[in-house]
Amino acid sequence: MVNPQSKIPMVDITHKIITQRTATAQAIVKVGSSATMKAILNNTVPKGNVLEVSRTAGLFAVKNTSNSIPDCHPMPIEFTGIEFKLQEDSVLIEVTVKAIYRTGVEVEAMHGASIVALTMYDMLKPIDKQVEISTIKLLHKKGGKSDFGVKEKMDLSVAVMVCSDSVASGKKEDRAGKVITEKIKNLGLSVSSYTVIPDEVSDIQETINKFCDSNKDLVIITGGTGLSNRDVTPEAVIPLLDRRIPGIEEAIRAYGQERTPYAMLSRSVIGFKGNTLIMALPGSAAGASESMDAVFPSILHLFKILNGFNHGK
Repeated sequence: MVNPQSKIPMVDITHKIITQRTATAQAIVKVGSSATMKAILNNTVPKGNVLEVSRTAGLFAVKNTSNSIPDCHPMPIEFTGIEFKLQEDSVLIEVTVKAIYRTGVEVEAMHGASIVALTMYDMLKPIDKQVEISTIKLLHKKGGKSDFGVKEKMDLSVAVMVCSDSVASGKKEDRAGKVITEKIKNLGLSVSSYTVIPDEVSDIQETINKFCDSNKDLVIITGGTGLSNRDVTPEAVIPLLDRRIPGIEEAIRAYGQERTPYAMLSRSVIGFKGNTLIMALPGSAAGASESMDAVFPSILHLFKILNGFNHGK
């Protein structure tokens, strides 16, 4: 049980990627008579134009959601659309919100719909004591991590390679490889092979070839992507690749650069050798973790493409 005196922090979303988020919410205002609906349509409600005033209130509400809901993050709202559907005894309100950000906008859409409905209630109650608000709900949303991952369970053979002289010699404990392994497990996958090798081009290439020969789907390498004299992972990996994927490399560095200015010094390399995806990531636990967060689970879409997925064309 949580101590009521304990301080619960705002949810940390700094690890999330920025995507376009969209949500549509609904609220329904029921009126007590046809005369009320006629007053709305004819703009004869004493307090003013019900639809336009409530629309304006909804626009303000969406932008100020974080000021009302404690755990909602301030965010750049890019679009708010408010539509009304007038029926015989009710007004259906639909609020659509869009933002390009790290977290969704469903609460913003529901907050907007609620305030639109409350504003209508406030304007109509002097002429109709039977007005009520009902069915405030989320209709649909999209744009989060679940939309860019792979929904079905994937049976992939995954190997993790740790390239480090100090870890291979027993002088240092591996942390980055364990972070990667944990994140793979959190994706519903399992690591079938975990290997630690020194920073030697020949050892790296031999191990990669062994994994590819055994039909591994994904080989994630951590370490050796920096600029010290012993950082040779890119030199070992690049000659083996049939196809590099610059976009993934850029996404990893861009994500890291938002968190530390040193990310630009990393030489992460991503590409296919045959049908095996090779990912060479930084050797620090933080760098490996951030690199995984930057591209997973979206990167798993590659394996659907290999199996003939054609984006609906």
